[in-house]
Parts: sequence; C-alpha cells; structure tokens
Amino acid sequence: MHKNTNTMENKISRRQAIQNTAVLLGAGLSFSSFIQKSSQDGFQIGACDWSIGQSANVNAVEVASKLGLDGVQINMGMLANDMHLRDSKIQKQYLEAFEKYNIKPSGFAIGELNNVPYKSDDRTDQWVSDAIDVAKGLGVKTILLAFFANNDLKNDEIGTQNVIKKLKKVMPKAEQAGIAFGIESWLNAQEHLYIINEVKSPNLKVYYDVANSNHMGYDIYAEIRELGKQNMICEFHAKENNFLLGTGKVDFQEVRKCIDEINYKGWLQIEGAVPKGQPMFESYLENRKFLKSIFTA
Repeated sequence: MHKNTNTMENKISRRQAIQNTAVLLGAGLSFSSFIQKSSQDGFQIGACDWSIGQSANVNAVEVASKLGLDGVQINMGMLANDMHLRDSKIQKQYLEAFEKYNIKPSGFAIGELNNVPYKSDDRTDQWVSDAIDVAKGLGVKTILLAFFANNDLKNDEIGTQNVIKKLKKVMPKAEQAGIAFGIESWLNAQEHLYIINEVKSPNLKVYYDVANSNHMGYDIYAEIRELGKQNMICEFHAKENNFLLGTGKVDFQEVRKCIDEINYKGWLQIEGAVPKGQPMFESYLENRKFLKSIFTA
C-alpha cells in the first residue's frame, strides 16, 4: 500500500466502476458462522479494496464476490469522511454486504496514514486506537498500518522513535482485544524488527508485501524465512507492479516454499498486479486463478 504504483490513490474510470459493481447475488451465510472459520482450512485469497477500484466503499464486497475471492481487505476511510468505518452504521452496511455476498472481511487498513502521518500528526492516535474497536466489530484480527509517502520511516530516526512511543501506548489495548497491527513499509527485516523489539508487544508484526520489498532490493525469500521463523509476519500482500502475478519479478513458487517453512496458513491479499492498459477485473480473475493454483491447502 504505497502511493507510487497501483495504490488506493489510483482511480478507475466511471465506466469500469459501473462494470465492476454489477450485481452478483450470493447465497446467505451468517456472519457468526464464517468469522469462526479457522485458517487451518488453508490459504484464503482476498484483495485490497483500493486495488479493485472501491477504496473505502462497501461496493468492494460485491466486486470481490464477483471475482470469486474469499474476502476483501477494507480501507478504514479517509480524512474527508472522518474515517467512516468507525461509524457503527457503516460497519452494519459492510456486515450485511458480507453476509449477502457470502464472503469475508479479510482485514482492513488505515491507508490514510500515508497522507496524514502517524509519525507526526497526533490526530492519527485516535484513528489507530479506534481501529481496534472497528476490528472487533467486523470480526477482523489484523490491521494494516501504512508507512509510505508522508508516513515513510526509511532513514527517519525521529519519525521512527515517535512511532515507537505511540505504539507502546496503544498496544496493550490491541493485546487485550486479540488484534494484531501489521507494519507495512519500505523498511527491511532488521529495521522492522528494531521497531517491534522496542515496542515489546507480541501483537505487533510485519505486514509483508513481496513487491515492495523486492522493489527495495531486499532478498524477500530470506526475509520471509527470517521474520516468519520468529513469528513476526501477520499477513501477506501478493503483489506485482504492472504485471500479473506470476509474470513479474516475484517468484511465487519460492514464496510458497518460504511460507510452508514458516508454517503460515492464512490470508493472501492481492494488491496491484494489473498490467498497464489492461482492465482490472479480467486481471484479477487471472491473479486469483494463479494464486489458487499455487496456494492450495
């Protein structure tokens, strides 16, 4: 989740939006029944709502269902709508949509931190604290904290120390609720571990984005093994920039080997992975098919 390529700031055309939100009636399933389903059932494939053209929009549930996904990762909101997932009425709309379309809330993210930085803007302290309550309301166990653009921590010691102080204050609430925060950033494995070890909370993890780390020149396979064997990865973004999954720079067969070694079974969220000039919807059908061919139970 960063601003440069294939992010929630990218906009799709009005024509695509209408096409992507065409109605697909789903079978009913109670929310209580599907939030209890364990990751032991195998890998589950979701997508970021900003990558399917529906950032912070309940229509993302319908689009994800039509794509055949198991779930959708939701953006908590924007400054303009006062981070609207904090509103119980908005949460109710999402829960009803998840039940209607028979898919799951696969997680959610505070993407607006890229614009209104957690590292330096105290308004965000309440957002991060409230996110724990939202997660409980949606039955979600992982919250993505985005550290890109205005919130970038790379080579920012002052910002990093400020984030550590803030996380030390909020993590006891997350621990009590059984919620994990996942840091997604440009940092390498050791830089992530520094923050986690300073905060000293078992509920603070790395949200590992294979494309971001590959772009930075990190050995993503070694990093997954290093972080994963310490139980420091909460979730993965299956991502490519301007390529379909499996046709770009990331070797997803090797990623699967790494994931098996660290005994990860859980959500894989598709982000980006749309070639230039190609439609999102058809691209995501291909991306889902590719991941399902590799990440079987």
